[in-house]
Amino acid sequence: MNLEKGNIERKKHGVHVNEYLQSVSNPNVYAAGDAAATDGLPLTPVASADSHVVASNLLKGNSKKIEYPVIPSAVFTVPKMASVGMSEEEAKNSGRNIKVKQKNISDWFTYKRTNEDFAAFKVLIDEDHDQIVGAHLISNEADELINHFATAIRFGISTKELKQMIFAYPTAASDIAHML
Repeated sequence: MNLEKGNIERKKHGVHVNEYLQSVSNPNVYAAGDAAATDGLPLTPVASADSHVVASNLLKGNSKKIEYPVIPSAVFTVPKMASVGMSEEEAKNSGRNIKVKQKNISDWFTYKRTNEDFAAFKVLIDEDHDQIVGAHLISNEADELINHFATAIRFGISTKELKQMIFAYPTAASDIAHML
């Protein structure tokens, strides 16, 4: 594309946009997903969220700003890997009082019943506020299970509250209380 011809300023990772995903150099142009230079991760759900903002702003004028909440991601290997929130290093460098819960859970019923060779988790908890700040999973269910941790982080659900939840059994979600 000849972006210069359209007076569209480009940054290293895409079109230079404002908080409305509108080009800063050509107000007739909007960009979303991987085409926009934003803080959003290059993931399909991020591009989808961007596209909703762009569509709204095209139809209603610049009234909706892009805000990226905590975004879970998954790698579809065997077993799957998923993460959300801070890494252990980020959490420890954040100045918070971090408790790291980490375990190989291959011998838990949830994983034995499906003959998984390996399953593990790492959950990072801000002990002073009883909040999860990061979760990292490896298992065949990691892609689904990570969404529960993303919800807890996004809405500030405490570990105490999560432990009180009753999930369907036997599911990976029913193990969350034992991970906290």
